[in-house]
Amino acid sequence: MRFISILLGVGLAATLYPELAFGNDTDNLDAIRQAAQAALSSDTPSAPEEETFTAGSMGLQALNPEISVTGDFLWRYSDTSEQTSDFIFRGLGLHFQAYLDPYTQFKAAVGVNEEKATLGEAYLTRFGVLPGLNLTLGKFRQQFGVVNRWHKHALDQVDFPMALQAIFGPGGLNQSGVSADWMIPDVLPCSQKLTLQVTDGSNAGIFSENEDNSPSVLAHYNTFWDLTDSTYADGGLSLIYGENNTWDTSGGTLDPEEKALGTWVAGADLTLLWEPADNMRYRNWVWRNEIYFLNKDLLAPDGSGEDSIHAWGLYSYLESKIARTLILGVRGDYFVPDTKPYEMAAAPGLPGQSVTADDAYRWQVGPYLTWNQSPFVHFRLEYNHQNGAGTGPAENTLWLQCIFAAGPHKHDRY
Repeated sequence: MRFISILLGVGLAATLYPELAFGNDTDNLDAIRQAAQAALSSDTPSAPEEETFTAGSMGLQALNPEISVTGDFLWRYSDTSEQTSDFIFRGLGLHFQAYLDPYTQFKAAVGVNEEKATLGEAYLTRFGVLPGLNLTLGKFRQQFGVVNRWHKHALDQVDFPMALQAIFGPGGLNQSGVSADWMIPDVLPCSQKLTLQVTDGSNAGIFSENEDNSPSVLAHYNTFWDLTDSTYADGGLSLIYGENNTWDTSGGTLDPEEKALGTWVAGADLTLLWEPADNMRYRNWVWRNEIYFLNKDLLAPDGSGEDSIHAWGLYSYLESKIARTLILGVRGDYFVPDTKPYEMAAAPGLPGQSVTADDAYRWQVGPYLTWNQSPFVHFRLEYNHQNGAGTGPAENTLWLQCIFAAGPHKHDRY
């Protein structure tokens, strides 16, 4: 370093005193040395950088979970309900998410309305248990088809499809247990995933008499195909099986009969999406379809012995992004309950899994327009017309929906 400093000093001296840089006598050389020495002595050392001390405990806030809040507010007008017009705050969702370690993620959703708070989901996912295999433990919306996995505030329409609600109930299929998701190795020119779930049989729609909470088993196969640079196909098959094992056919005067009877629901789904890569923010088409089949063995409530309920239904919707913030779509629903001398109870506004009328069915058509004001605020206008045979009168409903979100997750579907 000192050698470099001397060279710099020499250069500086030559610059300041050019008349000294050239000459043949010894006096000139001595003058150059003295000028260089003067330049070195005039340098002032720079001040050392100030050391800053911080409290490490302040970084503990990074361990807190991310928290988001979603709101789902509705206005409804119906020509058949007792209250033709009604404002409904369907739910305030509290969503928590955090990585517990590099391998494990935690998620939870708590729904709050004007009457109570309900645990929607709470689960952790361990990634990479084996190559391509993830394990989920807790309470979660199950992977039956596509839309059952989504929260209501993240649906493409105001509510779940009619067939899904008629079979699983208004809230869909949501149980506690364990789920294994396996990405199948590439053996075809597509991606494939297999999901196996073992959960408690607590769903009232299909396991209403499962008194000892016998577990149910669900399998879902999914495949994803890139058809072109702008088009893909996503399809799946689903099956859930469980048991109902306590039936009371005596009207409550005798002990219920213990008999295990099975219930299964099968489904298939197909989604096609076209979204040009160079204009994806402004244009796309989505066509989504699902079909459900129910077979529920039971002891008939009229005392006639063992019986089975067979019902099926489907939905299909087509929507398009007509502008960057506008989505226009229409959904059609169709459900066929079984015909029995007894009628299985149903939630208000839904067809039961069985009715007393012959050749009963229920259909609905619902156009809608969604305006995404921003990633945090969505508005939707939807009109539903229902009709059918043996499933109640025709109904017309107009919906206005406002969905808002605050936090890092915005409108996560699940």
